[in-house]
Amino acid sequence: MTTTLTIDCGGGGIKASVLDEAGTMRARPLRVPTPYPLPPALFVKTLVELGGRLPTADRVTVGMPGMLRHGVVVATPHYVTRAGPRTRVDPDLVAEWAGFDARTALAEAFGTPVLVLNDAEVHGAGVVAGTGLELVLTLGTGLGCALFDGGVLAPHLELSQAPVRWGMSYDTYVGEHERRRLGDAFWSRRVRGVVDGLRPVFLWDRLYLGGGNSRLIRPEQLARMGDDVVVVPNTAGILGGVRAWTVRDGGPPGWEHSRSR
Repeated sequence: MTTTLTIDCGGGGIKASVLDEAGTMRARPLRVPTPYPLPPALFVKTLVELGGRLPTADRVTVGMPGMLRHGVVVATPHYVTRAGPRTRVDPDLVAEWAGFDARTALAEAFGTPVLVLNDAEVHGAGVVAGTGLELVLTLGTGLGCALFDGGVLAPHLELSQAPVRWGMSYDTYVGEHERRRLGDAFWSRRVRGVVDGLRPVFLWDRLYLGGGNSRLIRPEQLARMGDDVVVVPNTAGILGGVRAWTVRDGGPPGWEHSRSR
């Protein structure tokens, strides 16, 4: 039976577990704080050390924030800062991360096949039904986004970096810093406003709200979003690590282009 080490990399923490083909966790998830400053070499070292504390796996799935193409980092928002989200950007880190072949570096470090995707895309692999147009938004340190059409992963859009209001990006507007400043009630209204604003852009068949903060959306605001909006558990960021490799009838196809070659 093939086992998968899934690592969900966020701005504040990095979580990992090992799962079997059915998506059952073979070990209790482990979490470590995301270290800063975080050059690519330390990123690889942190993931390998975390994986070393878990049972041996046949392959590795890594979800991380930012724009990735075929396992190569185009840009990442948090890991280029000096001390974490909302701190000063370090130009040297920007240069180090741009064009970093994360898939190759991690495959060499782990000695196994590795799949590296945006963290919202891995999250989405764990929840999409594979029919119609399905949008996944993850609410955590910032905002993650993944789009699926008939279960096929669409090219990644860094929606989080788009301006939304008052000069803020979506990442800031509904991110953790603003949630703490506003309180859950007011922040939930803001999330509903974002959903209402994006609806005519995507015209989705189903919208999934995930990430660690999705559970904090007030029920009355969620009810006003409509029956096509569903909150999903944050564990999808781990469980999706198995389905991200799966191409089968009735499941989410279209992942083969991102596989480790």
